[in-house]
Amino acid sequence: MERFDAPVDVADRIDLHLHSNRSDGLLEPVAVIEAAKEAGLKALALTDHDTLAGIEEAQGAAAELDIPFVPGVEFSCYDESGSTHLLGYFIDPGHSELVQYLEEARERRLLRAERMVEKLNRLGVELTLDEVRAQTSQDGLIARPHVARALVAGGWVQLYNEAFWRFLAAGQPAYVPTWRISPAEGIRWIHEAGGLAVLAHGGKSHTELGIRALADEGLDGLETLHPEHGPYEVGRLRRLVAQLGLLETGGSDWHGPQESRRGQLASQPVPYEWYLRLRDAAGK
Repeated sequence: MERFDAPVDVADRIDLHLHSNRSDGLLEPVAVIEAAKEAGLKALALTDHDTLAGIEEAQGAAAELDIPFVPGVEFSCYDESGSTHLLGYFIDPGHSELVQYLEEARERRLLRAERMVEKLNRLGVELTLDEVRAQTSQDGLIARPHVARALVAGGWVQLYNEAFWRFLAAGQPAYVPTWRISPAEGIRWIHEAGGLAVLAHGGKSHTELGIRALADEGLDGLETLHPEHGPYEVGRLRRLVAQLGLLETGGSDWHGPQESRRGQLASQPVPYEWYLRLRDAAGK
């Protein structure tokens, strides 16, 4: 494994964890690509939550700007051990069964948003589903961040994070759990669509035993570099990469400018060589 005693120059960085407004990001897919190009990134991946709706636009923009592009997705999974987010890289966006599954996930997210609005209404918050829809793109799905932004826009809370700790976070009065597949199912979906399955930001959420169990299910890699990972998490994950023969990825989890939940674009020292390894592994 490479050492990170010296920082990777921004001009040599890639970012394999970006979101657009087709899920809960702020920018159109084309604008995400343009921002990545402006930041000097040498390669990038669009990994929207439970949707491939932005891939075609992003891929076209990346081709025009001559920046290597990885079509991706981020699956929300859940089992008895808790929540697991899986990044799927080099996904075939035309895979019919995956497209059908994601459409079902989109419909379930809409039902979830309706239930959250109903709970808020019972609490005296007169938010409407149309106000939530106004925070999404035409082709995008609805997620909790859209409800939170609608609460801010309607003056029901002052700050985005306030919407979560008062209403929308797990255990709060308007929380509604999302429908999730198991990690094993998520890995299977990614593989069947021709992709590579990588555990997202697992440094704090997953034990070594949990990661080894995912590897037994066919996990291909770990996201070692992420804004939530400090030196200890990075070191622990990189040791597991070496021990288990996994791929290594990283990214900022960027959701757009002025979005503080994750890191800023190109903030993680992810080297271009990791993109080449990922591409070669997908090609096999």
